[in-house]
Amino acid sequence: MKTTVTELPESRRKIEAEVPAEEVENRIKAAAERLGKEMKIEGFRKGKVPPEMVLQRLGRDAVLNEAIEASLAEWYVSALDDSKVRPVGDPSISLEKMPEEGEPLSFAFEVSIRPDAKLGKWKGVEAPRTEADVPVTAVEGELERLREAFARLEPVEGRKAVQGDAVVLDYEGKIDGEVFEGGSASDFLLEIGGGQVLPDFEKPLLGADAGSEVIAEVDFPDDYPAEEIQGKHATFTIQLKEIREKVLPDLDDDFAAEASEFETLAALREEIASQMKEALERQSEEAFRAAALDAAVAVSKVDLPDAVIDGRALEMWRRLERALAQQGISGERYAQMQGKTTESMIAEIRPDAEQALKREAVLEAVAESEKIEIGEEEMIEALAIPPGHEDHGHPEPADALQQLREAGREDELIDELRLKKALEAIAAEATPIAPEAAEAKEAIWTPEKEREEKGGLWTPGDGPEDGPDQTAR
Repeated sequence: MKTTVTELPESRRKIEAEVPAEEVENRIKAAAERLGKEMKIEGFRKGKVPPEMVLQRLGRDAVLNEAIEASLAEWYVSALDDSKVRPVGDPSISLEKMPEEGEPLSFAFEVSIRPDAKLGKWKGVEAPRTEADVPVTAVEGELERLREAFARLEPVEGRKAVQGDAVVLDYEGKIDGEVFEGGSASDFLLEIGGGQVLPDFEKPLLGADAGSEVIAEVDFPDDYPAEEIQGKHATFTIQLKEIREKVLPDLDDDFAAEASEFETLAALREEIASQMKEALERQSEEAFRAAALDAAVAVSKVDLPDAVIDGRALEMWRRLERALAQQGISGERYAQMQGKTTESMIAEIRPDAEQALKREAVLEAVAESEKIEIGEEEMIEALAIPPGHEDHGHPEPADALQQLREAGREDELIDELRLKKALEAIAAEATPIAPEAAEAKEAIWTPEKEREEKGGLWTPGDGPEDGPDQTAR
């Protein structure tokens, strides 16, 4: 495929692409074969109509339209790969004319791109770094969770059900007098107050005796996951068959030996504290890098047209929609659950989209200024099989790299690794400061902040009503 790129105003690019005539004819033949499997023509078995007959019956233009519709998305991606353009948002695609037999197909599209950043003095920017101190309460909390995991449920007699008990139930629910799907169960184990069911369901269980029957009146909320019962009222007849109480093990050396590889409680405490410290150090380092990058963004300049920001916000919303779809929830439904519209949700994403674009632009500019390059060994290292996943069918790193190259995605990996190294460079040059100092610095008035708030230029000669009340800051 041949492509040419034309620079347009407002951070847009026009890409003109030409698909070779031979490929166009192959796609027409493939489209005719697909259509032939669906057509019924006298003299041919169903699904066995040859491509030549399909072209004769439907005409070349109709089959060409089918071929273009099936292939345009793939050709668009190929044109992007060939032109090395990284778009933001959706393209505007146009076909110049339908090709005659033996002619190439030409199409063009316009896309927004992320603008370049004009770097400020990013080396030495200050960023808050939190010390990885593990509170004693956090260690004790983890020990309590371990005790909960090793708790026993023992039957109790002679008392009523209370919060925290586990109860064994049979229940049957009806809506408008009819049993509904999923509304009945036998020997159902429920922890009262554990959040497994709606509060209305477990409320009549509190204070009930084993062997008793209780009635629960439940109003399903409008956003209940099972759409068929959303907003409906159900009556549940519940047989409380057994009450069990949770018995926690003593917090001692015997418990440590049972719950872990350590023989003493002191050793288990030390291990928990060590693991927590490692996790906090990783979080602290990630937060420091993010803060350093934002500080570098703050001293740099990135002019983002509205169309570019809108395009990224839409991309981010669509990623969220795909994640929601895996949970069986549509984007529109999710927005309704939040009491919002799709449009308002995208509008809320917009500031994050703008900051993400600025971060990427600054990282790219740093990668360019520092002449960051990615070698073969770094790519192979990045594709290394994660520990513990050796038997999960992952290809060897060298094979994975070859697959990326064959799919034309090597540049994506290189870009990702370049930006990661740029982030490392920014963090390495940044000056760590205490979070309290960062907050205090943020609160200090500066002429730059005054200009941002008022939209004008403050000068030392401005009066008290125009400038800051520095005695109050």
